[in-house]
Amino acid sequence: MLKLLLKKQLTEIFRNYFYDPKKNTARSKAGIIGYIILFIAIMAGLLGGIFTYLSMILCAPLSAAGMDWLYFAIMGLLSVLLGVFGSVFNTYSCLYLSKDNDLLLSMPIPVNVIMASRLLTVYLMGLMYSLVVILPAVIVYWVTASISVGVILGGLLLILLISVFVLTLSCALGWVVAKISLKLKNKSFITVVISLAFIGGYYFLYFKAQTLIQDLLANAALYGEKIKGSAYPLYLFGRVGAGDAFAMLIVSAVVVALFGLMWALISRSFLKIATSSGRTAKKVYKETAVKQKSIAAALLAKEFVRFTSSPNYMLNCGLGILLLPICGILLLWQGSAVISVLNEIFGERAGCTPVLLCTAVCMLASMNDMAAPSVSLEGKNLWLMQSLPVTPWQVLRGKLGMQMILTGIPVLFCIACIAFIYPFTPLELLLTVLVPMLYTLFSALFGLFLGLKMPNLNWTSEITPIKQSAGVMIALFSGFGYTVLLCAGYMLLNGWKLGFVGYMSLFGAVTLALCALLYFWIKKRGCKLFAEL
Repeated sequence: MLKLLLKKQLTEIFRNYFYDPKKNTARSKAGIIGYIILFIAIMAGLLGGIFTYLSMILCAPLSAAGMDWLYFAIMGLLSVLLGVFGSVFNTYSCLYLSKDNDLLLSMPIPVNVIMASRLLTVYLMGLMYSLVVILPAVIVYWVTASISVGVILGGLLLILLISVFVLTLSCALGWVVAKISLKLKNKSFITVVISLAFIGGYYFLYFKAQTLIQDLLANAALYGEKIKGSAYPLYLFGRVGAGDAFAMLIVSAVVVALFGLMWALISRSFLKIATSSGRTAKKVYKETAVKQKSIAAALLAKEFVRFTSSPNYMLNCGLGILLLPICGILLLWQGSAVISVLNEIFGERAGCTPVLLCTAVCMLASMNDMAAPSVSLEGKNLWLMQSLPVTPWQVLRGKLGMQMILTGIPVLFCIACIAFIYPFTPLELLLTVLVPMLYTLFSALFGLFLGLKMPNLNWTSEITPIKQSAGVMIALFSGFGYTVLLCAGYMLLNGWKLGFVGYMSLFGAVTLALCALLYFWIKKRGCKLFAEL
């Protein structure tokens, strides 16, 4: 029974490797093998290669300085961090709040067996992620520094202890996430905030990595003494990989004790959390007057609700909403220095700096493509919109309006920040506002055009039309290409000879003409296609 439940859990996690959600059929053997090879290449080749390179940078200098334990402490912490991140949300959804909890608990299956299968799944996922870091680190140490029976045993034990500790920590954090999620009303925004925080932290560490490594190697002895004094358990943790018998015994005892405590706590709380349905507050009916909305306002509100209720939709199709204001504020802070550098580089060709600033705004705006998947996201409920006493144009106008509002307002804010730091003439400022706004309209119309021409209504997961749709991909890359053309036409195709006002007027006129063509196509042919879907 345990084997069957474990197989079921792993099949659910890697479901897309065996099942094609677009065609609603099982993948071919060649397709399954291809996906597995790709997964191995990413995990072992890409991630494993990155941490192997990092191990090679750190191992030799730290080992030569007698700081072997610091090397294992650093790589071990990275392994724990990646392992926990890779499995904590799986713990939350798999161990505590799985959708089949009620079904399994209603069967004659012991609760301990269900718990064991879930824990084994979490363990294997954590082991997969942590192994990508710690296994290359151990092998590099064996090859670079020294190898003996004690060192081999220490390295293997360190891998095992990290995997068990990752399981323990993932279960603890997963319990916290599950308890919080049961009390949250709007989980979508929390998911978006956490995801953006992780992305921001990742890029911060990525750009600071080289400096941090150089500082660590230059002051290894100083940092080592501080860790020994204030974080002695971390010192013992690193000594395990170096083959210290005393450290191996102490760290093993602590990890086993923590795992035993976690098992005892989960055994007592598993049933309560697994069968919990969240907060159910009693509400008393109060008669209130409902303000009537127009058809346009109601359809627009529907699109906003659909967008804000989906973390996948917000993160993949609305990143520009956040980046445009952030870049505008950064320009207010450091814009003078940026403009001085641009003027110095492109000083021979007048107007290059404001063109580059407009291009940057348009490129950030192109990261918003809500209209492209909006038709496909109707899915099997499309008939509801088609059965309402509204015209197809009113429905499509609501989809256009959402992208225009969510993109246009941040674009105007960013342009206002640019206008504050750059000395535009009135006509230049007018064009600086018009061209990005026309581009915003064009990207919304073009995205909706692609959504109508290449709809995908037969999906089982909303991520399919949002990330795996040909229309979304074309809209995104076409948007980037159009902004590159704006810059390249001025700087490389002698557009600078027309001057900023002449070139931007011409580019704006072309964009306006394209918007008019797309607008009339959607209003006539597009509405007909929508009605026939």
